[in-house]
Amino acid sequence: MGRKLIGHSCDTIVHWPGYYPFGAGRIMSSSGESSMLTLYSYPDLFGVPDNNPFGLKVYAFMRLCGLVFEHKHILDTKAAPRGQLPYLVDGETSIGDSDAIIDYLKRENNLGIDRALSTGQANLDFFVRRTLDDLYWPMSFSRWRDERFRPAFCTAFMAAHPEVAASALEAASEYNRLRYHYQGIGRYEPDQVYERGIADLRVVADLIGDSGFVFGPEPATVDAAIYGCVANIYYYDIDTPLKRYVLSRPTLVRHCVAIHERVVS
Repeated sequence: MGRKLIGHSCDTIVHWPGYYPFGAGRIMSSSGESSMLTLYSYPDLFGVPDNNPFGLKVYAFMRLCGLVFEHKHILDTKAAPRGQLPYLVDGETSIGDSDAIIDYLKRENNLGIDRALSTGQANLDFFVRRTLDDLYWPMSFSRWRDERFRPAFCTAFMAAHPEVAASALEAASEYNRLRYHYQGIGRYEPDQVYERGIADLRVVADLIGDSGFVFGPEPATVDAAIYGCVANIYYYDIDTPLKRYVLSRPTLVRHCVAIHERVVS
């Protein structure tokens, strides 16, 4: 895997040999020519390819399916279809939102990763992903708002990405403070924020079980989604209440490490 820094962007070509059970491979355009998928997401940190759970979810999904793609780490969201990261570019098509990206990839490439799910399992997948959407806010709060942890996060981020100015992180902190306020989580006391996040993690941990993945011995899309959140807590090198809870649940740790070993090389 090659990597090079280009301004505020880090480009990675993800391409590896092997057999993949979900029917993936080289992507073909409508003209029959090869088309390179490009995933744009936030920078890597703490040993995971994206320090945002939604971008990491898509990255893990694409690797589990054996897709060949270029991964570009950016901070500027102006070119994103919805002004948010991650987004995917496939030829002249751009797709925003992690779930929309995954749905597009499944449809366009006939991916079978979730083909064996029953209706009940598909519904559970949906509920889990909505729970993870809720977990995002306490996790993000611990990085950008809680002054017990924010300085350590910013220091680690700048150490990993020295091209990013401290003023940019301060601006991001203020932007997120406003987001948390208008979303509502910013009006809670910090302990209440983490209680909410721990409640989300507890439900996910109870679903996973002691072996295999959520729906069996092979991972499904829901496992990539869980990994996107849990990896950004477990590998986070700062002792937040969320990390302490993850460490207290062996099922969460086992699941996270199992997916990590499959998608990070």
